[in-house]
Amino acid sequence: MDAPSRSSLSRRDALQAGLLACLGAACGRLAAAAPGDPEPLITKPIPSTGERLPVIGLGTDSFDGADSNDIRAEIVRMHQLGGTVIDTAASYGESEELIGDALADSGLRGSTFLATKLTAGGDFFGGGVGGAESFERSLKRLRTRKVDLLQVHNLSGVDTLIPLLEMWKSAGRIRYYGVTTSRVPQHDDMIDVMRKYPLDFIQVDYSIANRDAEKTIFPLAIEHKTAVLVNLPLVHGRLMRRAAASKLPPWAHDIGVTSWAQFLLKYAVSHPAVTCVIPGTTEVAHLVDDQRAGRGMLPDAAMRRRMEDYWNRTVS
Repeated sequence: MDAPSRSSLSRRDALQAGLLACLGAACGRLAAAAPGDPEPLITKPIPSTGERLPVIGLGTDSFDGADSNDIRAEIVRMHQLGGTVIDTAASYGESEELIGDALADSGLRGSTFLATKLTAGGDFFGGGVGGAESFERSLKRLRTRKVDLLQVHNLSGVDTLIPLLEMWKSAGRIRYYGVTTSRVPQHDDMIDVMRKYPLDFIQVDYSIANRDAEKTIFPLAIEHKTAVLVNLPLVHGRLMRRAAASKLPPWAHDIGVTSWAQFLLKYAVSHPAVTCVIPGTTEVAHLVDDQRAGRGMLPDAAMRRRMEDYWNRTVS
C-alpha cells in the first residue's frame, strides 16, 4: 500500500538507472507472456485453494482525491499487463468508489481479484463506520455483490469481526478472509491472531529495509498455509529516494530488473511465503514499471542474499 507518487521526481530519476535482461530461479509458476511482452507472467498460489495470482498487484491508499479518469486508465493498463489484484479499504476516502466506477466502466470486475478492509467500530481504520454497515457500504461503493478478500484492517476488532467474516464466506459474499497490519509493533499480535483463527490471508509490511516479518510472521504463514500480501514494499517511496543516488548493481541483468522499483519488488515477492506484493501509485508510468517486476523469473535464496548485501553496503 505504498504511494510512490509522493516521490515522483526521485522515481523518475531512478527509472533512468535501469539495466535489462531476465534470469534467476523460479519462485512461482510462469504463465504465457502477454502479447508484445517477451517475458512470461509470474503467478503464485493461494495456499488454501491453489488459485493462482499474479505476484504484483496494486495498493490504493493514495487514490483518495485522484482524478477518476486517471484511476480508470491505470486499472485498465494494469489488466493489459496481466495484473489482477487490487487492494483497498473502507478508510481510504473515495478510493472504493473510484475503483468501483473504474471496474464497472471498463467491464473488468470479473477479471479482478478485489480486496478491501473493515474494522469493528467507527475508528479511523473503519472510515467512520464498522462491522456489517462498513461491509455493505464497501459493496455499494465497489459496485459489486461480493469481494474476493475481506480483511480486518490493522487488527482492529478481530475477535468481533472474524465470526462475521466466516459467516459471509459461507454465504458466498466473500471468497477469502484475513487480517492486516502495516507496522512492526503489531507483528506479535498478528502472530497471536494467526494461531487462533484459520485465516486465508494475512497482509503485512515487508521490504528489503524492513525484514522483521520474515523472522517472525512468514514461518508461521508457511506452516499454516496462509497467503501473504505485502504492503509498504517501497515504504511510501522512501526507498526510492534512498536508492536514487546509487546505481543498480552490475549483475542486475541476472534478475531481469530495469529499475530500482523492480529490484525492490522482486526482492519482496521472491520470499517463499509471499503470494503478492501491492505497491501503490496513481501514475500509469510507475504502474508499468512495477508490473515489470512480475515478469520473467524471481531471485533464488542466494540472489536474495546478494541483493541484501548490495543494499546494505551501497544504499542503506
